[in-house]
Amino acid sequence: MTTAREVHVEHLLGRRVRDATGRVVGRIEEIHADDEGTVTEFLLGPAALTERLGQSTLSLPFISLLGIRRAGHRVSWDEMDLSDPDQPRMTTELPK
Repeated sequence: MTTAREVHVEHLLGRRVRDATGRVVGRIEEIHADDEGTVTEFLLGPAALTERLGQSTLSLPFISLLGIRRAGHRVSWDEMDLSDPDQPRMTTELPK
């Protein structure tokens, strides 16, 4: 029998995520939820941070110096293993 466990999503922000092979994918920068508050996806990596801060952030001159690109990783809620919230893992391998 599997029991559901409550995880406070605010504690997940900034956590480093690894894929199923152990490779670092990025940090959780944004979490999307539906109207009922159910998590639907996680956005990982520096590009996801721009979504949290706003797309206009990309036009700031110093952003290019930080190496932030528009690409990021979207991970569906069911592809994320949160059994250890301090070390979230993807259940799939990130394509190379």
